[in-house]
Amino acid sequence: MAENYEKPDFWAKKAASQGYPARSVYKLMEIDKKFALLKPGQRVLDLGAAPGSWTLYVSQVLNGNGHLTAVDLRRLKKIPESGMITMIEGDMTAEDVRFRARDGGLYDVVLSDAAPETTGNRLVDTTRSGVLVDCALFYADTLLKAGGNLVVKIFQGSDSGALLRQVRARFASGRTYKPTACRSASFETYIIGLGKLA
Repeated sequence: MAENYEKPDFWAKKAASQGYPARSVYKLMEIDKKFALLKPGQRVLDLGAAPGSWTLYVSQVLNGNGHLTAVDLRRLKKIPESGMITMIEGDMTAEDVRFRARDGGLYDVVLSDAAPETTGNRLVDTTRSGVLVDCALFYADTLLKAGGNLVVKIFQGSDSGALLRQVRARFASGRTYKPTACRSASFETYIIGLGKLA
């Protein structure tokens, strides 16, 4: 029997009680705690930002010192009242969105929790996920500072090994990591790239 994603689980209930739009915030919290990615003063790019949990968490870490650019097709459910956040509403794969994301200079961290619309066909879904990972890598290649860090969600499948090798070629360290808050039935994981090579 397929897992019922509509039924709130522990993490979804916790997110609601703590004012976050979605359970995904705890994935980023765990990744950040383990790899020490985020700190005040940084410029951060958040791809696939809706409904806004990662954006909200990053803004809390930056605490008014730094800048966050959030990109998604949809408006965020909850945008912190802050002059340090830029919202770009559009397709992260589109050239005009990539151009607008360049405004203000390079980033210290690129985050992507973007996921495709799923079909239930694992081959199709992993292929579509791979396209979004490729797009996140393009942003990292063009907009991430030397020494910067990358976090990108990927659906595990035939291309995940090749994409990990691409990250390892671009960063001092590259690995996969699956946070505790990922659903047990999910085949999503995250690729972490630490220390972008010049």
